Amino acid sequence: MDSTVVSPPRPHAPPAAAQPRSSPEPEPPPRPRRWTSLVVLLVLVALGAGGYYWWWSRQAPAAPVAQGPGAGRFDPNRVMPVIAQPVRRGTIDIYLNALGTVTPRNLVVVRPRVDGQLMRVHFEEGQTVKAGQLLAEIDPRPFQVQLAQAQGQLAKDQALVANAQVDLERYRTLLAQDSIAKQQVDTQEALVRQYQGTIQADQAAVDSARLQLSYARVTAPIGGRAGLLQVDPGNMVRASDANGIVTLAQLQPASATFPIPEDNLPLVMRRLAQGVPTPVEAWNREGTVKLATGKLVTADNQIDPATGTVKMKADFPNQDSALFPNQFVNVRMLARTIEDATLVPTAAIQRGAPGTFVYVVKDDNTVTVAPVRLGPTQGDVAVVDSGVQPGMRVVVDGADRLREGARVDVVTRDSQAVAPAKQAAPKGMRGDRPAGAKREGAPPKSP
Repeated sequence: MDSTVVSPPRPHAPPAAAQPRSSPEPEPPPRPRRWTSLVVLLVLVALGAGGYYWWWSRQAPAAPVAQGPGAGRFDPNRVMPVIAQPVRRGTIDIYLNALGTVTPRNLVVVRPRVDGQLMRVHFEEGQTVKAGQLLAEIDPRPFQVQLAQAQGQLAKDQALVANAQVDLERYRTLLAQDSIAKQQVDTQEALVRQYQGTIQADQAAVDSARLQLSYARVTAPIGGRAGLLQVDPGNMVRASDANGIVTLAQLQPASATFPIPEDNLPLVMRRLAQGVPTPVEAWNREGTVKLATGKLVTADNQIDPATGTVKMKADFPNQDSALFPNQFVNVRMLARTIEDATLVPTAAIQRGAPGTFVYVVKDDNTVTVAPVRLGPTQGDVAVVDSGVQPGMRVVVDGADRLREGARVDVVTRDSQAVAPAKQAAPKGMRGDRPAGAKREGAPPKSP
């Protein structure tokens, strides 16, 4: 008999007591899909970069910006418009430029030689006076009195010496008659010589008083331009016054002093020693107007150790009074003249990996790099010691886009129109020419 285990029935749990249901928590709002916006933004940036690169590749020139010949990208089929000028042979003057100061040939402060009251002034401020011209008068009466006193003393002593001379003649006669002793004659002779010395002193006093009286008339020691009057008539003036009465400056001729580097001193001193005239020009502060032309006179006797320069002096006729004392001028002095020199425009000089070089235009309208050794440079022309020969054409404009072997189209600045490029020209052969330029030696169009 099968036994079956029957589990007892589970008692039913009593229903739970009713509990208050709490309100459900709100669900958070759905988070925005930021990664979608980021992807869109990246796609837009990529499209923009790609479009810019496409545009830049169409617009950018095939030739590189020159950092030296052969740098960057280069398209051998592209024709670059350039401006070229020929190398020539000629004479060039090398000048030294410096900042100079105008100084008068002579500068004199007119001071009174005697003390007294200034009575009259006989010149105008700014007037050009001559040497010896009367400028002012000082009250002469005190000096006239001194002269009269000296003259009176001179007359008195002249009378004494005349009387002593007469007595000496008498004593000599008596001595010849053996009537007096010789000692008395000797004493009288000494008295006469004493009176004669007194007369000489009196005459010197008269001359001194007359000289003081002449100093009451103040005259110009040099010819020149009078400055401003330093004291008005009626005031007391003294010989010790620092400002004096007026200052005279001799401006014709005028001088200018200027420094040059000590390295150029041997060249200048050689010209001075040989007596070769060295022209010197004085220009205004901006260097736009030439004020005067003169010549070098001399050099200072020492070099300034602080600046390594030596002062030079030049004279200018200054007939038009264009130069004024203490005026700053730009001085341009001829240092030397180089004859039969090879000259190139300074605009053609390039510097890069091979050193100093120029681009030479060959007959097949290609350029080649020609290293050069430079000499002195003056303005827009440079002397070339080696590297090019007269007659060669060098690039003066457009060299920043060239390299060795580049094809060029030589144009000029003075043309008024530019011939349009042919439509059939292959891409990369339509070099953009400067505005207002035309090709040199272009063949005429067939009718």
